[in-house]
Amino acid sequence: MNSTPLVDGHAHGGGHRHPAHQFETMEQQKETSTLGMWLFLVTEIMFFGGLFTAYVIYRNWYPDAFAVASSTLNVPLGAFNTAVLICSSLTMALAIRSAQINWRKGILIFLLLTMALGTTFLVVKGFEYHDKFVERHVPGDVLNAPFHFELENQHEAAVAQAKDPLYQRHAEIFFALYFIMTGVHATHMIVGILILAVLWYFSRKGKFDSEYYNPLEMTGLYWHFVDIVWIFLFPLLYLLGAHTK
Repeated sequence: MNSTPLVDGHAHGGGHRHPAHQFETMEQQKETSTLGMWLFLVTEIMFFGGLFTAYVIYRNWYPDAFAVASSTLNVPLGAFNTAVLICSSLTMALAIRSAQINWRKGILIFLLLTMALGTTFLVVKGFEYHDKFVERHVPGDVLNAPFHFELENQHEAAVAQAKDPLYQRHAEIFFALYFIMTGVHATHMIVGILILAVLWYFSRKGKFDSEYYNPLEMTGLYWHFVDIVWIFLFPLLYLLGAHTK
């Protein structure tokens, strides 16, 4: 396959790209990869849909315990991470736009920024997880520290209710869903960052330009999807119990 090297905004060589052997035209190749990505995202929607459905069901069964457990999450950090991911969607779009206008340096810069923002999200989430381990809000018995839910700065009736074993169990279900849903989301972020690293390497080699940037575009769809999932996770998990503080 011919490639057109890029030097800061200008394509050189005037090379013409050819599709892979199984495709007749570049347009057919692009349409096929786009369809494949959307089909993949549909399976992802069904996967996350199952988690969201489980959350909604348990939330309706145990609204009080879920609201109080939610109030222990760090809303400012969650909001910060939301802003980080929104910015990362912008930088991802700008990386694609840079390819469309043959600006290779722009592709490299915006891919790096997207990876940096994604890594920032994971680091912040790591601090949140650490706090939950310290507070013993991790379901089960982790490192000989069984789950224990305790209320602070609440009225006496709520504190007494929280000590009930059944109430503890309901709060534990909330945190189980919290770790599963945010953990699966974080795994998708890690995969996305690894893919971006590969794209950055190929971009440095001049692989992408205005004629061929489909891998960037398909990765952008994946990245935007992961960001949208968080847009739903943040209010469901973090803001549910904000009024109880």
